[in-house]
Amino acid sequence: MNYWLMKSEPNEFSIDDLAAKDREPWDGVRNYQARNLLRDQMQPGDLGFFYHSNCAVPGIVGILRIVQAGYPDPTAFMPGHAHYDPKSDPDKPRWFMVDVAFVEKFPQVIPLAELKQAAALSDLPLVKKGNRLSVMPVTAQQWALILQLCSKTSS
Repeated sequence: MNYWLMKSEPNEFSIDDLAAKDREPWDGVRNYQARNLLRDQMQPGDLGFFYHSNCAVPGIVGILRIVQAGYPDPTAFMPGHAHYDPKSDPDKPRWFMVDVAFVEKFPQVIPLAELKQAAALSDLPLVKKGNRLSVMPVTAQQWALILQLCSKTSS
């Protein structure tokens, strides 16, 4: 099993939006490195942290599960859609997405500031300066440590 961190702006798509659905496509990723992770590495059963970005308190708000491996993102082919890419070709797709399902919402946000203070998370791409990827891998050790932070935050 692989672990991930997936960012979304809560005013666009939040943990509560995901909780209201059985499954939802994680579409609109337009970065090649993140696209490669979606296309080549994410598999059904993998778990991910749901991270709210660009908000008052950015941080990890819950857990999601990958329920469908990467497949072409159809929004890239839809003129007028916010994620449309005129250079993307359905016969040779440029952008991919996965489907995700809600697992759990944390009682409190694990703030980015707290994640940055944990020395054991210094290799987590999220806390490295200049890393703005919306999808990133998390090691099993980082996953376990973040879950421990969640239990401390909610006590």
